[in-house]
Amino acid sequence: MTVQEPSPEVQRPQQLETDVVVLGAGAVGENAAGRVAQGGLEAVLVEPNLIGGECSYWACMPSKALLRPGTALQAARAVAGSREAVTGTLDAAAVLQRRDSFTSHWNDSAQEDWVRGEGIGLVRGRGRLAGPREVRVEYDDGGTVTITARHAVVLATGSVPTPPPLKGLEGIDYWGTREATSAREVPARLIVLGGGVAGTELSQAWARLGSKVTLLARHDVLDMYPEPARELVKAGLAEDGVEVRTYTQPDFVRTGADGCVEMGLDDGSVLAADQLLVSTGRTPALANLGLEDLGLDAALDSGRLTSDDSGLVSGTDWLYVVGDAAGRVLLTHQGKYEARAAGAAIAARSRGELSASSAPEDWSREASTANHAAVPQVVFTDPELAMVGRTLEQARADGINASETSLELSVAGSALHSDNYRGWAQMVVDEDRRVLVGVIFAGPDVSELLHSATIAVTGEVPLDRLWHAVPAYPTISEIWLRLLEKYGL
Repeated sequence: MTVQEPSPEVQRPQQLETDVVVLGAGAVGENAAGRVAQGGLEAVLVEPNLIGGECSYWACMPSKALLRPGTALQAARAVAGSREAVTGTLDAAAVLQRRDSFTSHWNDSAQEDWVRGEGIGLVRGRGRLAGPREVRVEYDDGGTVTITARHAVVLATGSVPTPPPLKGLEGIDYWGTREATSAREVPARLIVLGGGVAGTELSQAWARLGSKVTLLARHDVLDMYPEPARELVKAGLAEDGVEVRTYTQPDFVRTGADGCVEMGLDDGSVLAADQLLVSTGRTPALANLGLEDLGLDAALDSGRLTSDDSGLVSGTDWLYVVGDAAGRVLLTHQGKYEARAAGAAIAARSRGELSASSAPEDWSREASTANHAAVPQVVFTDPELAMVGRTLEQARADGINASETSLELSVAGSALHSDNYRGWAQMVVDEDRRVLVGVIFAGPDVSELLHSATIAVTGEVPLDRLWHAVPAYPTISEIWLRLLEKYGL
């Protein structure tokens, strides 16, 4: 089904009908619509902004494009023979230009071509639920179209920042993550408020581009990770000149006499900077979607919709929620995974192969079962953190008889990778079943180790069998052997 954006002189249709309507054409919405189309159904994407969404233009891609040049430069400096060839610093203008190429200069025409090439309809406008299986879309010029879905409506509307209740913040022209990943100039001084993944990554990126960065964290930096992993990242930040202040609470923020940003802290000190970046979390973007008009706000639990593993919202047989909008795991790759499961479930239910009254079977194509116990995630700082599954504390809180085995990441492959390589690794074992339930790596380039860990955790590979998975020599993957040896195999 093709829904073209008409020229102003062409009258738009006021009514459309299709099999599935997907609100939100980010990476998650695209995957939902694509999987629906693969299942033989018609789908229409509704999007008021750029197709490709946050990940393509303001999050995953531009942030990693900002980080990679500094990491590459540091990698060259970390090896004798190549460090002598390094004669300069990062070219900030070239880094920003390369960043722009990865966002397609904030032009989504290629994404639009993909949508249409897949036979997916596209309506550019802001959608709102108007009834069961019915969406009303308002164009920017005020015109409207009502789209009726024969089978399902999918909410893939993403998430929005949650700024803190900080005195004076509403009067400051500050950066969110969008502004930080699309900025055109390097601020001389930058305050970063928030010690989570985005805050730490962007602190290092802008510090390596030449900014004097102060990172403020209410608790510890990356406090969802074990302490040895956190300490390695903090050491890396310090080496790049980032001043990290943990367990710090801001009291106020204001514009200084010279136009700079001034932030007062709970210890009475005042920081000054040319720019403030606020990165204190995100929440599902569910406002103004018409949920309350349909009584669906009753399905909201702590700001997110309750749903089964196919994304089907509780109390409905037609509404699905996936990705950040679902509020389960706010990671692009998991959102795309949820979208694939939802699309497969919608197609199966349309054929009568799966009922709306029963949840899909675990580990079927219609269920995002991995969300419960096998989520991979990476912090792309230098050094990197890569984790899948549960930490020791999480495993024990879930009632698992868990043990941990950890050691410094020091093998022949890491020594060859860079001089004075510093890393750490941990595996968490379910002692009753003798399988891995969590793995964490910290160190340069450890993200490339993560998928092997994800397979082991997701596949519940027995440790006695995992011992026979021989790591190639000399690679950093030899850490698997060292962990198993220390465990006692």
